[in-house]
Amino acid sequence: MLQPAGDFDTLKTRFQWSLPDTYNVAGVVSDAWAASDPQRLAIRHIHTNGTAEDWTHQALNRVANRLANAFRSLGIRPGDRVALLLPQCPPTAIAHLAAFKLGAIAVPLSALFGQDALRYRLSDSGARVLVTDAAGLEKLDEIRDDLPDLEFVVSVDEAGSKDLSFNALAEKASDRFETLATTPDDPALMIYTSGTTGQPKGVLHGHRVLIGHMPGIELSQNFLGRSGDLLWTPADWAWAGGLLNALFPALKLGVPVVSFASRKFDPEFAFHLLESQGIRNAFIPPTALKMLRAVDNPAKRFTLSWRSVGSAGESLGRETYDWFAEEFGFHVNEFYGQTECNAVLGSAASLGVTRAGAIGKATPGHDVAIIDDGGNVLPAEALGQIAIRRPDPVMFLEYWNKPEATQEKFIGDWMITGDQGLMDEDGYVHFVGRDDDIITSASYRIGPGEIEDCLIKHPAVALAAVVGKPDPLRTEIVKAYVVLRPDNAESVGLEDNIRGFVRDRLSAHEYPREIEFVEDLPMTTTGKVIRRKLRELARSETV
Repeated sequence: MLQPAGDFDTLKTRFQWSLPDTYNVAGVVSDAWAASDPQRLAIRHIHTNGTAEDWTHQALNRVANRLANAFRSLGIRPGDRVALLLPQCPPTAIAHLAAFKLGAIAVPLSALFGQDALRYRLSDSGARVLVTDAAGLEKLDEIRDDLPDLEFVVSVDEAGSKDLSFNALAEKASDRFETLATTPDDPALMIYTSGTTGQPKGVLHGHRVLIGHMPGIELSQNFLGRSGDLLWTPADWAWAGGLLNALFPALKLGVPVVSFASRKFDPEFAFHLLESQGIRNAFIPPTALKMLRAVDNPAKRFTLSWRSVGSAGESLGRETYDWFAEEFGFHVNEFYGQTECNAVLGSAASLGVTRAGAIGKATPGHDVAIIDDGGNVLPAEALGQIAIRRPDPVMFLEYWNKPEATQEKFIGDWMITGDQGLMDEDGYVHFVGRDDDIITSASYRIGPGEIEDCLIKHPAVALAAVVGKPDPLRTEIVKAYVVLRPDNAESVGLEDNIRGFVRDRLSAHEYPREIEFVEDLPMTTTGKVIRRKLRELARSETV
């Protein structure tokens, strides 16, 4: 845990990494609490009918031990890949812990994935085991023959004739298991990138990834771990946001986690859940926070107990930042990272580190800079690429079976993110856009984030995404894809009004020269807008 300090600079100066010789994620998030405080609440699962199911650390650990023994009896060994195709629920946490205990590599997969996405990831990872539910089994049926490495399928629901039963395996096995004494660098977790560009890559992390996350996550939750803390996230536990920004850090600190399996984010229900469960801490990605704005007077309608909200995954934007503070009386702590190297920049409103439009300062233990294409550190206010210096415990080990891609991720000792940004005189980093999101128009380099932030200030706009559309005169023009709020109809007049709204608030070279109204935006399973698809759509219009 971070040591208390009166200000952020003192906190950073005092901080030092301390990596032990042996470290296993399951050991610190489950074994330790099961031994020291067995009846401590670990997970409260909310069923769709509203009933709650509580899991203590002792109960969670015993079932994880049983599953680890069952995996071992199947011949699963350290380094083998164990895939998980499950929503937020206790078996998801249990299967991860079982894999960690055994020294296997957990490969989380989103329950929203279709057959093609699953085929690619299961094949690329060479997973020997898949733990899933009835919905996952249905998707798997059509692709089993394409997965020669997949030997065992374990179902948490009623098992099919070809499959093993999660409950039956656990019931037969012993609830005693000695967690493997892995090193911090031993592989533990492989998360596939969301695939906004090209085929997804398996990002392989060592057990130390949890150590590396802790400073940023503790800060983003205003020092998570206070008495009475209870954390929830709508983020899928199949990606870094759900697992490493919420579930595992909370369990490590002894903070209970609320789980709820949902295929679609419902902002009205989210407030009901926050209220009914007395949730104090939340990790809510920016798109979900923007959707919460559609709920009328939430601070008046709901009695909320929350004291901290962290947000990451894409740029939050000034508009949503300001709305949240005005509505709820405290600031969202925006932070930044990637699947490869997460929570390296952050905010901590409790220490006065917060600034509208910024994604935070370098968090304790992480060396972050803005660099040019040669790896040179740029001065304040200069636009360049956000980069993190190695070694860093939160940094990935490699891309699975892609040594060239791993090498290309670095310029010297700087891990490049592909994100353009600048650092101001006070050390705050401002996100401008992905390298391939930058729009070049009439010699101007334009980031989409500021325009999107301005667009959602318009009373008729619910969500917006901005891309560059090829143009023979300007190289590219700014095109906006806009989702309207309910009770607003698309029209030429509204389009002109929105265009003028942005022109007046930003500049004549940044306003969208084209606006297209759409019912929804293409999203990754992690809730990020896939601008690549919108760019392809815009470019197809010019052919």
